[in-house]
Amino acid sequence: MSNLEEHDMDFYQSNYVIDNQEQSCNDSIAYGIFYGSRETQATEQQHPSSSAPPEMFLPSSYAGQIFQPASNSDYYPQFPSDDGFDGERPLLEELGINFDHIWQKTLTVLNPMKPADGSIMNETDLTGPILFCVALGATLLMAGKAQFGYIYGMSAIGCLGIHTLLNLMSSAGVSYGCVASVLGYCLLPMVILSSCAIFFSFQGTLGTVSALLIITWCSLSASKIFISALAMEGQQLLVAYPCALFYGLFALLTVF
Repeated sequence: MSNLEEHDMDFYQSNYVIDNQEQSCNDSIAYGIFYGSRETQATEQQHPSSSAPPEMFLPSSYAGQIFQPASNSDYYPQFPSDDGFDGERPLLEELGINFDHIWQKTLTVLNPMKPADGSIMNETDLTGPILFCVALGATLLMAGKAQFGYIYGMSAIGCLGIHTLLNLMSSAGVSYGCVASVLGYCLLPMVILSSCAIFFSFQGTLGTVSALLIITWCSLSASKIFISALAMEGQQLLVAYPCALFYGLFALLTVF
């Protein structure tokens, strides 16, 4: 028993001092308080807005309240309203397609004796010429003649030649688009001849006479328009001769 009591006494005895434990605990608390205050001060320096009221950091031009949007128009983009489309031009007019002018030019071509309006004919409108070229090719195709390449090739080369000739004859000058527009509109009588060629044969005398009449019709209409647009009084026959040669090529395609 004495040995057991002596062993228990040795087990509970140690060199651990309670005062040292309390001192180390107090030191750790003081260390945490000191560095905690340091971190709090650093945070306040980095984020000063946390202690200041939010009204101090709003722009001077801001007229609304906090958490409510301002009614100032500078903060919101202005979107165009639907009323702005009322002043827009029609799409066909922006593309250069005017059916009124097309109809007036067509009537001028169909009536060679009608005076031409130079202001309208001076426009580079290619809607009607392209339509008439396609119609001529379609009627020739219905007659068994696929001549689209010849039509476009002769049109481009012929317009270039007459454009050069008119610039040499007139001091005012004319654009290539205007020449192509006038010659294309005056191709309408040739479309009528090619339409008749679907039902009748023009290999004889009737075809020759009809072709000459159509060539005269086309050349007089074209020369009348060029004279009116370029103010070339007294030179209609000089302008009509190269136009007759130009339309004679299409007459050869139609008859033969």
